[in-house]
Amino acid sequence: QVQLVESGGGLVAPGGSLKLSCEPSGFHIKNWWMYWERQAPGKGLDWVSRVAPTGETAYSESVKGRFTISRDDARNILHLQMNNVTAEDSGVYYCVKDWHTPKELRGRGTQVTVSS
Repeated sequence: QVQLVESGGGLVAPGGSLKLSCEPSGFHIKNWWMYWERQAPGKGLDWVSRVAPTGETAYSESVKGRFTISRDDARNILHLQMNNVTAEDSGVYYCVKDWHTPKELRGRGTQVTVSS
């Protein structure tokens, strides 16, 4: 069964750090474009970051310089390192495969709350 499971969310103070993980089943992430999206309370989905099979990465302007997407190919895990977080980073974070295609697959998400 092909699925994605996110983890690592939680409560973090402004300026703090958090590392999210996404573990797939049924496929290897190194062969696919993989994405992180987030949804703030009462808002739509926002693209956060992506990594290509080549390893090339990209980030939204709102997180550039603070977040890092990475792939652990040996363990088949996708990560999102979040540094210097702000309240605007709060939301549910989703790992996504086949983003914006009919076969789009996302996990159930992991909640990140930035609060003092």
